[in-house]
Amino acid sequence: MMKWTRSSKSYRVSLTALCILAVWLMTACGSKDYKPQAINEETDRCVICNMAIKDDVFATQIITTDGQSLKFDDIGCMNEWITQNGTDTVGATFVRDYNSSQWLKYEKAYYVYDASIKTPMAYGLVSFEQKTKAEAFMKEQGTGKLMTAEQLEDHSWEVNRDMMDMGSHDHSHTEETADAEETHKEEEHHGK
Repeated sequence: MMKWTRSSKSYRVSLTALCILAVWLMTACGSKDYKPQAINEETDRCVICNMAIKDDVFATQIITTDGQSLKFDDIGCMNEWITQNGTDTVGATFVRDYNSSQWLKYEKAYYVYDASIKTPMAYGLVSFEQKTKAEAFMKEQGTGKLMTAEQLEDHSWEVNRDMMDMGSHDHSHTEETADAEETHKEEEHHGK
């Protein structure tokens, strides 16, 4: 029978603490380091609006906990996906720096919003790595509201319909559909 002494209790406490530390280190070391994937302009399409994604400052992406990359052509589309699906399977979210196109973690970026800022789906929001660069952008544009990721939780996420109606963002018809509609109009005009 083992006799409990002060030194054996101390040893046991130290051993327990060491085991807890080892488990914590294994968990920390085993945590995934999510990395954004490159954009392939020929094949990548926005998960929400199905538009082709340009490899530019507006591209965003979510890396899921199982390593899948979900790509978006506008930060508003990424927000829409999160609204629809929640964050349980989100490993990391990435946006691009407006000046350098470098990938940034969503929660570490600074954002400038104004409805007049042109973005692919007219959400009017651009991201920056540095607060000073975001402020310089606002000064240059003469407009904008500086925001953090935390402040975006209360953002209205409205699409500027006027920007969408300007023609450059009309995504409702493909060329084939437009050609078919034009042919149909000509047939109606000629009484066929």
